[in-house]
Amino acid sequence: MKPSASIAAKKKVTELQAAGHQIIDFTVGEPDLDTPAHIVDAAIQAMRHGETHYTATPGTPALRAAIVGKLRRENGLQYGSENIVVGSGAKQIILSAFEATLNEGDEVIVPAPFWVSYPDMVKLYDGKPVIVVCPEKDGFKLTAEALEAAITPKTRWLVLNSPNNPTGSVYNRHEINALADVLARHPQVMVLTDDIYEHIMFDNAEFVNVVQCAPNLFDRTLVVNGLSKSFAMTGWRVGYGAGPVDLVSAIVKLLGQSTTCASSISQAAAVAALDGKQTFVTNSCAEYLKRRDRMLELIGEIPGISVTKPQGAFYLYPSVAGLIGRTTPDGKTLQTDLDVSIYLLEEAKVAVLDGAAYGLSPYLRLSFATSLSAIEAGCAQIAEAVSKLR
Repeated sequence: MKPSASIAAKKKVTELQAAGHQIIDFTVGEPDLDTPAHIVDAAIQAMRHGETHYTATPGTPALRAAIVGKLRRENGLQYGSENIVVGSGAKQIILSAFEATLNEGDEVIVPAPFWVSYPDMVKLYDGKPVIVVCPEKDGFKLTAEALEAAITPKTRWLVLNSPNNPTGSVYNRHEINALADVLARHPQVMVLTDDIYEHIMFDNAEFVNVVQCAPNLFDRTLVVNGLSKSFAMTGWRVGYGAGPVDLVSAIVKLLGQSTTCASSISQAAAVAALDGKQTFVTNSCAEYLKRRDRMLELIGEIPGISVTKPQGAFYLYPSVAGLIGRTTPDGKTLQTDLDVSIYLLEEAKVAVLDGAAYGLSPYLRLSFATSLSAIEAGCAQIAEAVSKLR
C-alpha cells in the first residue's frame, strides 16, 4: 500500500511550517470552519449524562434512527435501522465493505480521477482495482459505454463518488440512469456510492445517487456518507453506510472485532447534526461558492493553466498541460504534474497535490476549503512562480 497522498502532503506542509516556512496550503480536504455550536453542546451534554461507554456496534439506536430519517427526508430512500451501520468515519465503512466481500482476484471498477484511497483499499484485500480513465471531455465522469467495457465476470464492485473528489464533477440523473441500465445486465456487480460531498453543490446542480434512480439496485448498493464535510466534523470521525442487511451484518461483525463501535460522544453529536437545524450546511455551501468562484477567476488568469468549473465538493482540478516542458529558473524542466507541484511548493510556497495521485495527469488538485485571503494570496504566488518559467 502507498501512504495516502493527501495525508502525506499535509505532513510535509506541517513539517515545513514547523521549520519556519510560510506555506499556503491548498491540499487540505476538510472545512476550515468549526463544528456548529449546537452539535458541540450535544456532545458536552452526552458526556455530562454519562454517555461515555461502548455502544452497540452498528451504532446507537438514536443515531441509526436519525440516519434513517435523513435518508428518507432528503433522499427519498426507505431504509430501516437494520440497514444502517455507523463507523469511525466513512473511510472505515468503505474499507470494511471491501474486507467483507473481496476475494483474491475480484475486480473493483474505480473511475479516474479518484479519491486516493480507493485503489489501495482494494489491494489490501487482494482485489484488483480496474482504473477507468474518465477524461475532461466527458466531464471527468464514467460513461455507460466505458462501464460496459470494464465489466468482466470477476467484477465485484463499481465505486461512484459524486460530487467527486478531486474534480468536483456531479453525475446528473440521466447519467446515473445510463449507468444503472448497464448494471442491471450484470447482477454480480455491487455499487458503492460515496456521497460524502452531497451537501456541497453549486449552480443548482441536483444530487442523485444510484438507488434514487434505480430502486431495483437497492439490494446491490451500499450508500456511504458521513458528517465530516457537511458539518465540519472531520475530527469527530463519524460515517455511516446504508445497504442490504447481509452486507451490513458482515460489516458489523468486522467492526465488532476491530474498533467495537464509533465514539459514543461523537454519535450523540451526530444525532444533533442530522436532526437539528441545517443552517450551517446552507451557509457553508454559500461560502464555498464564493471561494470557488474567486479561485476559478484567479487560476483561470494564469497562462498555461486551464480549469473546468466544478459543480460540487471544494476542489479545483486544473490542467497544467501548458506548463509541462517549461524550464524553472534553476534550469530544471517540468516533465510531470508532480514536478509542477514540487516547483510551486519550493518557488511559490503554495502546497498543492499532483493529479497523478488521483489517477489522471497532468492536473493539480487545489482545495478552496480555506479563507478568501489565503486563496487570493496563494493564487498570486502561483501566478508569480509561473511567470518565472521559460
